[in-house]
Amino acid sequence: MKRILAISDIHGDIEKFEKLLKLVEYNKEQDQLLLLGDYVDRGRNSRAVLDKVIKLKAEGAIALMGNHDQMMIDAFQDDPINLKRWYYNGGIKTLQNYGYEIEKDDANYWYTTDEYPDPIQMNEEIRAHIEFLKELPYYYETDTHIFVHAGVHPETPIHSTEPYTLVWIREEFHKGYTGEKTIVFGHTPVKYLHESPDVYFGDNNIIGIDGGCAYGKRLNCLEVESRRVLFVE
Repeated sequence: MKRILAISDIHGDIEKFEKLLKLVEYNKEQDQLLLLGDYVDRGRNSRAVLDKVIKLKAEGAIALMGNHDQMMIDAFQDDPINLKRWYYNGGIKTLQNYGYEIEKDDANYWYTTDEYPDPIQMNEEIRAHIEFLKELPYYYETDTHIFVHAGVHPETPIHSTEPYTLVWIREEFHKGYTGEKTIVFGHTPVKYLHESPDVYFGDNNIIGIDGGCAYGKRLNCLEVESRRVLFVE
């Protein structure tokens, strides 16, 4: 039986990601790797992380959509609010990683002013990565578990839940889920769930694994069946 390994919220930290895969001795022939989204933004190497995710998926890993991955896709649509939203959620670092020069690269500037950034044209590399992201599913379900970036709506079957909810929901899910299947999720750093850096095993059958890598903290890997946790600081 394959180990099921779940990792979430890498956020451009390729060094921690590669160290963690070595630490857990990931073997594509013997393990099922599940990546729960947010490969980009805030960290310095989103481009390299996506290259790695593309390679891992081609070898059998399952990669899901996160809210930051969705923001990256939406930033190149027509509505300028999408690009502005991405800018103040870490997208500036991602674009700089692809070689773009951003005239005003203070994220707080875009948060506190009424100005909108000029549209950005996709270069070929970012276009290829966005096309990859567009194909990612929003959840993965087994007989016993649901893997998803942010969580599920407590009162809505997952197959009819809006994708926005699956990558953005927080408190309503954390406090309201009562389903039989165990939900493994990222999105909300664990310190906000129980004021601890450890993986959150909730009393209501939910497991939060976002260790806050986006903010220089842990990147976790959950061995799902054993509930063993391995991490890099």
